[in-house]
Amino acid sequence: MTPLTGAADPAGISTPALRSPPKGRKRSLAGALADPRVRLGAGTGALLVTAIAVRRDRVGRCEAAAFRAVNGLPGWLYPPAWAVMQLGTLGASPAAAGAAWLAGDRELAGRLLAGGAGTWALSKVFKQVVRRPRPAALLPGTRVRGPEAAGLGYLSGHAGVAVALGAAALPHLGKTGRAITLGVAPVVGLTRIYVGAHLPLDVAGGAALGFTVEAALALARRPAAAPAAPAGPFGPAAAALRPLAGQPMA
Repeated sequence: MTPLTGAADPAGISTPALRSPPKGRKRSLAGALADPRVRLGAGTGALLVTAIAVRRDRVGRCEAAAFRAVNGLPGWLYPPAWAVMQLGTLGASPAAAGAAWLAGDRELAGRLLAGGAGTWALSKVFKQVVRRPRPAALLPGTRVRGPEAAGLGYLSGHAGVAVALGAAALPHLGKTGRAITLGVAPVVGLTRIYVGAHLPLDVAGGAALGFTVEAALALARRPAAAPAAPAGPFGPAAAALRPLAGQPMA
């Protein structure tokens, strides 16, 4: 059908033009992820997918190939890899929180401390639930660099802490700081594969957990929405008179 263009009917009453609704712009990924509800849903979904995909007694072909590609990198990379890996330790959380506190952002300091420590603690719970061994117990020829990691594999607490801290700090950083954070946070997980401590699904699950914890904290600290105006024809007037309700009459 051809849209109407504001022509007058036989009675002389003009009909307003009917325009097709403008096509809405697609939300960018960054814009969508700015909403903590979206981050919470995405993180929870990724966490469930990785937890279901892992097996206690074997490693899939694709995951094994990805692991060997990173674990087989040259040994001279270990010193810088070890340095980056420290950004996902439990101690990174109070260190980052202390830096935010000294910078005068106490709200961010609290989120960094709670997000990092909470992710680390929850990673221990997931390890006991899934009970996946370390790579050396599942893949022959695994190269273990540095002290051998004890305990269970899924999921990576280092990857989770790094993502939780990075996601919380990202909105407070400048352009350069954001670029560094977005580059370093994923590398922390790769270093855990490189040293033979985790398999790729372990790292993906840890990153998903950190993303989920940070989103939950952001959602919990979100201010409550203002109450809606009363419905009906007297709604705006009632809303305008509400502040006067408690005042004494002259």
